[in-house]
This record gives sequence, C-alpha cells and structure tokens, in this order.
Amino acid sequence: MAGPAMARAAAPGYAQSAIDPNGAAGAYCKQTGGEVQRRVPQYGQSSNPLVLSGSHDFCRYKSKSDGSRIYVFIDTLYTTQPSLAALAYYAEVQPGTCQGNPAACYCTLLGGSDTFGSLGGAGGGWAFGRGEDPLLEACIFPDLSSIDSWGLTYHSQGIVRGIDLSTVLKYPDPYAKTRHGKTLPTPYEKAPKAD
Repeated sequence: MAGPAMARAAAPGYAQSAIDPNGAAGAYCKQTGGEVQRRVPQYGQSSNPLVLSGSHDFCRYKSKSDGSRIYVFIDTLYTTQPSLAALAYYAEVQPGTCQGNPAACYCTLLGGSDTFGSLGGAGGGWAFGRGEDPLLEACIFPDLSSIDSWGLTYHSQGIVRGIDLSTVLKYPDPYAKTRHGKTLPTPYEKAPKAD
C-alpha cells in the first residue's frame, strides 16, 4: 500500500543522519577511539521535556587523562569534504562578547545555533538519557554539520576536550600549513622527523 502515510514513514526525520552508525562512519568513530551515541532533540529541561522528531548519531570522544569529552556528528567526522563545523574547529576564531551561556554565544557568533526555542526560553538539547552529558549543547551549522558548543569554545582557547579533532576528522585542516608561521602536517601526512 503506497500513499502519503507510506512516504512519511519512509522519509527520515528532519535531523536524521543519512549515515548508518553501524556502517563505515560508525566503525571509523570506534576505530579512532570514539563511541557512537544516537541522540534525540529535546525541548525543555524540566522533568517532562518534549522529545522532538528525528535523531542524529554523534561520535563521543573521552580523554583518558582528564575525562573531558567532545561530540561530533558522525557524518561531520567522516566526510572528506569541508563542513562549516570542521572549518570552525580548525579556524580557532576567538570568542566575542555577549550575554548568557558562553558556549551558546560562541556557537551563534560562528553562525551556528544550539538554541531550542527563543533565547531565555525553556532550553533543550540533544538527549541521550543515560551516562555522562545526558543533554548536549550541539552547535548545528546551516550545512547541518555539528560539533558540540563547549568543545568548539574550549578549542578556540587552545584547550582540547576529549580528543584533538584534527587528528580524526577526515577533512584535513586547511589552515595547518600556515598556522602560527610554521609548516605543520595534516592528519594524512607524516610529521617530519626530529633532528
């Protein structure tokens, strides 16, 4: 039986990743030390939040030394094409000034959004429901790429949370060759041997 109901059932939700978490991208996440987490968007931070349509798979990297974490959409992690989230991570743009949550502010200044509802509203985020970070602030860019807002904010200050994504993002750092006046290798080049 075909029809509108069948078409709606077959179509992915708005935020649904087109990448299979059990396929190559999920395997790459695990191979590079990450954990795949399927998260759902949730409006509100009360005891009875509204779970929104869709889901997305994140790769969570946790540092063994300090326990810090960073999250990236697995399709942002696995693509060899440029994405706004990867470019924002690599660029290390310095934060501006604004009121409120510094990570949400920084995400907005980069051209992304991690806001659910109006500013000062009920809030929300990407829910996992158990373990660390049950509600995540993910900075979503217009190309639907994403890295978590706090990971981006800390990295802009030279602080790595979880893992340095430049070592695992398949899209190499376009600024690496000229960063700080030094020639640096991309993730796919071997570092020069020390003298």
